[in-house]
Amino acid sequence: MTQAHVVLVPVGEDLFAVSIDRVSQVVAAPSLTRLVTAPSHVLGLFNLRGQIVPLLDTAALLGLPAGQPPMFAVVLQSRQGLVALTATAFPRRAGLGDPVGPSDLPGTAGTYRVEESVVVRLDPDLLLARDRPLRAGENSVPVRPPVGAIEPVGAITRSGSAG
Repeated sequence: MTQAHVVLVPVGEDLFAVSIDRVSQVVAAPSLTRLVTAPSHVLGLFNLRGQIVPLLDTAALLGLPAGQPPMFAVVLQSRQGLVALTATAFPRRAGLGDPVGPSDLPGTAGTYRVEESVVVRLDPDLLLARDRPLRAGENSVPVRPPVGAIEPVGAITRSGSAG
């Protein structure tokens, strides 16, 4: 069996693996333009050689508690175009070892052995599938509806009650 080559993305004390063929590059924490209306997992946008790339909080996407500030951004190719995930230390390449078991985290594809560690393999398409694109010209920024957004269930009458 051939080893899959991955990039190990540190998020706090945990390591997450992304298939190396999905990684475009790793950049030092970029200067961000914040989006006031963006959900909390979208930290902002940055310019990468003329392309606007959203920086997503990896811990927030995985439902993990906030931890250390991001030091690096791992730029990935996704169905929505380029997106970047935060990393709290410099990501590195490795060979993915034997599967250890499943993972309960959203957007993941199991746990694997890498050297002396156990890592969780990310599936970028699954991780971002919960999002819907917000079109901004040619670029897409993944966003979710605001927390607590209420879908209309009936018409509102002038008195303010549902009809």
